Amino acid sequence: MWRRGLVAGPNFESFQRRFFTPAEVAEHNQCEDLWVSYLGYVYNLTPLAELYKGNLLLKPIVEVAGQDISHWFDPKTKDIRKHIDPMTGCLKYRTPRGRFLHIPPQLPRSDWANDFGKPWWKRIDYRVGQLSPKTRNIRIINTLTSQEHTLEVGALESLWEILHRYLPYNAHAASYTWKYEGKPLIMDQTLEENGIQDEEEEFDLLNMDGTLHTPAILLYFNDDLTQL
Repeated sequence: MWRRGLVAGPNFESFQRRFFTPAEVAEHNQCEDLWVSYLGYVYNLTPLAELYKGNLLLKPIVEVAGQDISHWFDPKTKDIRKHIDPMTGCLKYRTPRGRFLHIPPQLPRSDWANDFGKPWWKRIDYRVGQLSPKTRNIRIINTLTSQEHTLEVGALESLWEILHRYLPYNAHAASYTWKYEGKPLIMDQTLEENGIQDEEEEFDLLNMDGTLHTPAILLYFNDDLTQL
């Protein structure tokens, strides 16, 4: 635990996000900014796209930029799905969108080079975090300025991670005491662990609009202008 001025907390200069929502992944949907998710993790394939820019085998990957492609993979082997080719009777990778980078050709070819090392889908260095298995909305209200923002957050994120998301709206967010129903929140715990239940499913069962009942966290200023 680090200290910034009067406020205890992690060092946000080296803070690493653990979770990303599907909506965040979907924002990176260009060849120049290419993210995908699969098997519960999020990957930044922008360096791969830059390395193979102009290569036709990059096209199937660019077409799914910003999307979850878990259906490409066998969850047991964590490799691209395979099937028996009816023409050759051989086991080959299943690529309905067409052959893509690091997938070998169906037949031997003189221009096929396999000196790329690990295929891109096995490269851990492209991984940027985990895909949030469930998301929820939370309102954050600054009692000093009366400003209110609604954030979509991962259900498994700690309050510190949610604070990190909130920083673009308030650079002094760590200079506030975060409370729910009058009780200070434990910042290294999740919303549910702090007693902030996700009741979205209950509202759906009752045919009620859950967005009208989004829980609110109140921020109380601590008279410390620590900026992260």
